[in-house]
Amino acid sequence: MISKKTWAIIVYVILLCISLIAGFKPGIQTGKNLVNFAYQMMRVLPFAFILIGLFEVWVPRQTIEKHLGVGSGIKGHLWAVVLSAPMVGGLYVAFPMSYTLYRKGASLGVIFTFLGASSLCRIPMLIFEASFLGIPFSLARLAVSLPLVMVSSAILGRILQKRGYQPNMDL
Repeated sequence: MISKKTWAIIVYVILLCISLIAGFKPGIQTGKNLVNFAYQMMRVLPFAFILIGLFEVWVPRQTIEKHLGVGSGIKGHLWAVVLSAPMVGGLYVAFPMSYTLYRKGASLGVIFTFLGASSLCRIPMLIFEASFLGIPFSLARLAVSLPLVMVSSAILGRILQKRGYQPNMDL
């Protein structure tokens, strides 16, 4: 029996083929976007996964627990921001990295900060933003958004920890 997800993919591919044959421009553009997106992903993800694998092997669990664990406090959140800043690949890389951090003992609050910071303060994105909107805007945005992400992550992490929440790590 074929699952609903498989049927959705089959229908999607059939519609793309029909669009190509019929010359339906929105469908053709959708197909081009899909190919371009897949190409961009294949340029970044394999290398990112290799680096995440090396991180998992080379960085001891005790180091992560000490700097990003439950007792790390504000320093853990700051380390999460520093760790997320040079990342390339956006959330496609941040989610597997956060999975690795959690498995090695990082607290939920720090992981939430890592995820928020990885979408807010990546260095390549900041350079791009500053070149178009100016350095004062970029600094003001960081000054407002980063503390909010860190505080909300810490609160959410504490609430979930008190409730005994455990993420489902079955992949």
